[in-house]
Amino acid sequence: MEETKSISLDGAYSQALNFARAHYENFPIVSILIPKDLRKHVAIVYWFARTADDIADEGNASEESRLEKMNEFESNIKRSLDGDARSGFEKALLNTVDNKKLTKDNFFDLISAFKQDIIKSRYADFNEILHYCNRSANPVGRIILELFNVRDQKANEYSDKICTGLQLTNFLQDTIIDYKKGRIYMAKYEMQNYKVSEYMFEQKENNHNLQQLVMYNVERINVYFEEGKKLLPFLNRKLRTEIRWTIAGGKAILEQIKKNDYDIINYRPKLSKAKMAGLLIKSIIN
Repeated sequence: MEETKSISLDGAYSQALNFARAHYENFPIVSILIPKDLRKHVAIVYWFARTADDIADEGNASEESRLEKMNEFESNIKRSLDGDARSGFEKALLNTVDNKKLTKDNFFDLISAFKQDIIKSRYADFNEILHYCNRSANPVGRIILELFNVRDQKANEYSDKICTGLQLTNFLQDTIIDYKKGRIYMAKYEMQNYKVSEYMFEQKENNHNLQQLVMYNVERINVYFEEGKKLLPFLNRKLRTEIRWTIAGGKAILEQIKKNDYDIINYRPKLSKAKMAGLLIKSIIN
């Protein structure tokens, strides 16, 4: 999304909303379940995260170039949140952070994860992956809770379970996409235990060993989602439905992986609009 210094605050929010609605995710970023007065705030947070993510994944740009741009982005965000916002989008983000009393550290944790994507492409064990999720995914859930004025430590912990589950699901979903970018989000230790090599990704070889490793990951992720459901009693009706829908979306991706015989090399699971609508209806009536 192009930034201009002349854009108004309302214009920046409007463009952020259009930007969020135009991007595919496993669930709508700005859905009908988000109260109208909060949609612009959710959208500007998405603009922030998507912009940083795009810098980390910028085409064929060198690692040095991407790090330089990410450092510049981080500097601009710090300046903005310190009160010196200059572009319309920066002013919108500052307005959201100030008015909704959002924790600024969550934004910088996200940036640190995007920086890590530029310089780190392999993970020795699952704890390293969890440490990444703590900064790449969990802050988003905590920001959403704060936007809805849910400020409870236990709620944060349950939200972290959901967000980590969603991040791990996305890793499975995008295995080949990430591999083509030079990244593997599977723990080396676990790959070795299941006798899975990177060569299998290169050859698109969905053998028994890889299937067993993916099955293990799917079962583990489902535990995160089940634990995360403990968040629901902390939420109002609409947010509770939104989060129930979000969990259902993640679990539906895992179910597709299972139906594809745990083949994440040759098939990328994706939810159709009809499937998402069906999950929404179930989330509303359950």
